[in-house]
Amino acid sequence: MACIAATWAVAPGVAAAEPTVTVPVGRAPQTPARFNKVFVTQFGASSARKVLVLVPGTNGGAGNFTLVARAIVQRLPDWQVWAFDRREQALEDTSRMELAHAGTISPQAALDYYLGWFLNPTITPHFTPLKASNYTFMRNWGMRVNLEDIRRVVLRARQGGRTVVLGGHSLGASLAAAYAAWSFDGHPGYRDIDGIVAIDGGLLGTFGGAPSAAQARKDLAGLRPSAANPDGPWLNLLGLKGFSWTTGPFAEIAGLAALKDPDAPSILTSFALLPPALRPAYPVTNEGALGYAFDASTSPEALTLIQVRAGEQAPGPGARGWQSGEVTPIGNLAAAFAQGRVNGVDWYYPARLNIDLRAANAMRATPATRVLGLRFPYLRQVNVPYYAFQTSLTADRDGVVRGAQAYARRSRISRRKLVTVDAGTTTSHLDPLTAAPQTSRFLQTVIPFLRDTVRPRG
Repeated sequence: MACIAATWAVAPGVAAAEPTVTVPVGRAPQTPARFNKVFVTQFGASSARKVLVLVPGTNGGAGNFTLVARAIVQRLPDWQVWAFDRREQALEDTSRMELAHAGTISPQAALDYYLGWFLNPTITPHFTPLKASNYTFMRNWGMRVNLEDIRRVVLRARQGGRTVVLGGHSLGASLAAAYAAWSFDGHPGYRDIDGIVAIDGGLLGTFGGAPSAAQARKDLAGLRPSAANPDGPWLNLLGLKGFSWTTGPFAEIAGLAALKDPDAPSILTSFALLPPALRPAYPVTNEGALGYAFDASTSPEALTLIQVRAGEQAPGPGARGWQSGEVTPIGNLAAAFAQGRVNGVDWYYPARLNIDLRAANAMRATPATRVLGLRFPYLRQVNVPYYAFQTSLTADRDGVVRGAQAYARRSRISRRKLVTVDAGTTTSHLDPLTAAPQTSRFLQTVIPFLRDTVRPRG
């Protein structure tokens, strides 16, 4: 099984041929004009009459969708997939990642540029981290700003009367559900789209309860840089105070090393600044280090949102590699994380989005939604097909499935237009996007939904 799964991985070093376009968006509060843009990587033929727009989740980037996007357009040639990258992608210096992905420099050289200079100041040139105090305007980049940005992309996709389905992974799925019920200056969001694809995300109980108004105000105040929170508006997944941005480079360099030199001794586990939770007690290869860090059996709880079921550590002696054999071949995970400019993990993710998500969960007016400026006046009118895929993340309370069912009950989505898939016992949160295409439960179920349940516009 391990050998078979490994053959379904993406070949190392293969550069993505898909174009990435910049889409101008509206002004966000206090935001410099140079950040009024988002990015879309387009898969499939430009002549396609149907478009699936996919929005990444917490700390996610458009690169997460590369594998499934290619599989979808191969199986459904009348569809395009547009993978969305938020405004914060413009803050990332991916120059050395792009060079390493192209093979111009080594993954070790990329590690030195981004992180090694902290230990060896003689390394020049080197990366200069952004200061949170210069980006306090990002505390305004919440649900409203993101939904407005997504609408610019949706309307572009609709040009020429094309059919458009809006979807996403995790928080991106929650944004898709919110979009349909949102008021865009009196225009109902659901009228822009022809379906929703919620990959392990959603609202109405999917991710737990809503906060109080006092908690919402406290959370907003916490987005300003301070001694207690030097990361200010940026979410810090790894918990390295003042170094929230390192989640992205650590993941991408781990992916690059596993792609370019999978069997060599790990360049990361010997790096002194690697968080202890990502460092095994035994020597590993580059591929073994990637698996240890992100496989659900060994990955730290802080990385739950980017975990997969990739197999197991290979036995010793010597540096231990990785044996694929579960849902995600390790090469697929490496390819998702390491794509140069279009990457899978955000560096400067705006924490405001998650504050808004918690308050939006109930999709009704509450003191917290009033504090945050969130309203969903058109939920009861939403009538588009809805697909929901659940993994182990919320399976203990059936969160994604129940959330989708509640959404249908409170809207006009009929039973035949609601498709729910419970893969909670077999997949982790990122697996739907990185699984071997030939055995992917997500692809096996979303393809019929797009082909048979979504009705063409016009």
